[in-house]
Amino acid sequence: MVLARAIAGLFALLVLAAGPARAADRWFLTSDGVRLHYIEAGAGRTIVLVPGWTMPAWIFDAQIADFSRQYHVVALDPRGQGESDIARGGYDQDRRGEDISELIRHVSTTPVLLVGWSLGVLDSLAYIHNSGDAAIAGLVLVDNSVGEDPPPAPSRHPTHASRHLPRATMMRNFVRGMFRAPQPPAYLAHLTQACLRTPEYAASELLSYPVPRTYWKEAVYSTAHPVLYIVRPGLAGQAENLRLHHPAAESVVLQGVGHALFVDDPRKFDALVRDFIRRRVWP
Repeated sequence: MVLARAIAGLFALLVLAAGPARAADRWFLTSDGVRLHYIEAGAGRTIVLVPGWTMPAWIFDAQIADFSRQYHVVALDPRGQGESDIARGGYDQDRRGEDISELIRHVSTTPVLLVGWSLGVLDSLAYIHNSGDAAIAGLVLVDNSVGEDPPPAPSRHPTHASRHLPRATMMRNFVRGMFRAPQPPAYLAHLTQACLRTPEYAASELLSYPVPRTYWKEAVYSTAHPVLYIVRPGLAGQAENLRLHHPAAESVVLQGVGHALFVDDPRKFDALVRDFIRRRVWP
């Protein structure tokens, strides 16, 4: 037994020393006939990453490279985003939650760690609200409201084009506004173009989920699995209330980062998630 543990430990060290696993592009077909793309890397227990409004899966490139050293990582392009099909419909919380459910069934036979950022928080909570939490081992929710008090302040960045604000300009400003750390101009331009691929009608529907704030709160409180809520100071009140009232939740408020905080400070973000996994999810 001691020898077996020693061999297992040596193998783990060799895997880590070898660097991140090579990422691959994959697709699957949803039950309503939409072809969804995801990025896959690594082996072991599964981490599923869900990006925000109009964002591509590759915005998680740093996390895919880091976590795939030890885990099986899957980053989704939601419908209408990234390399996934631009579907005619399904841009509501129920269908987007079902897409996550079908992805999880497609990529893993064991419970996963589900990580949602921005709109991905709401999509992940919609999945739990409608499908339950049997297929997850834990939940990481990043920088969006979970329906707790106090309500979030309105965004300062316009998300709709107008006569005086062309859509390309609006999206460029929106993308730049997600970061506090300087990002290369080529990266910002590439990300902006990826976001513009989502058609205007779909982008608008994604910002108009027809459910009350209590929908999201009911979902997050319905799970007994561990929850990590990582936010900026604007959501510190919700983070504290969730920590106080949800027996399985903990929260972290990060300073000096933008909305895409896992890009601004990937080392800090990845360390928080790794610590959460080791303590609470797969100890």
